[in-house]
Amino acid sequence: MKKAHLTVQSNSEIADRIYKMVLKGELVRHFTEPGQFLHLKVSDAVTPLLRRPLSIADVDFAVNEVSVIYRTDGEGTRLLSEKKGSMIDVLGPLGNGFPVRRIEPGKTALLVGGGVGVPPLQELSKRLTEKGVNVIHVLGFQSAKDVFYEQECLAYGDTYVATADGTYGEKGFVTDIIREKQLEFDVLLSCGPTPMLKALKQQYGHKEVYLSMEERMGCGIGACFACVCRTGESDTSYVKVCLDGPVFKAEEVAL
Repeated sequence: MKKAHLTVQSNSEIADRIYKMVLKGELVRHFTEPGQFLHLKVSDAVTPLLRRPLSIADVDFAVNEVSVIYRTDGEGTRLLSEKKGSMIDVLGPLGNGFPVRRIEPGKTALLVGGGVGVPPLQELSKRLTEKGVNVIHVLGFQSAKDVFYEQECLAYGDTYVATADGTYGEKGFVTDIIREKQLEFDVLLSCGPTPMLKALKQQYGHKEVYLSMEERMGCGIGACFACVCRTGESDTSYVKVCLDGPVFKAEEVAL
């Protein structure tokens, strides 16, 4: 983990309340593991006090730029959406990402994203295809106004989109597409809301499955115990999503 100030190169809305921010600086050269996240300080004022954890969506090492995607849900992310041309205090990269090195060339990886869980799959897809892994994407959203990154994913492999209300792509959930399209894969890697991750674990837990957990965080470095996730039936058996994750093998967490 390192701390630095990065320059906000651009910051624009790409879907309903979904923003893409591009940051530039020397810190970017350390972002080598897809699935890790950054902790951004949104204000120099007393409030909002806590930093905001954002997944790394895309990295361009040639120009030291990193993209992050976020949804404006509260005061902190609203302030973040207003930043343009300024410097921003960043901690990162944090956490453990997806195990790209474990996936052999020639294998097929199914990448499943839901909502703001889609962004980290972009850099993951790029790294896997560079390695010779076949990639299939299944993206889930609530409605047509929420859809983003479909074209970016198509650049690396087959891409299917599901919306809950049927206003774009296939009507239903990501699990419906996997079943209806009879998608075959060797490893499944996913990021998104807990109900989606739970469904994927229940249906495909017999395969090699990696899940990136979404939890509210405080410190982002494992000190505050705000983002713990149970590993079994006992309330005393847990892992810290920010430190031990956010990516876990499916059998390592209880959903």
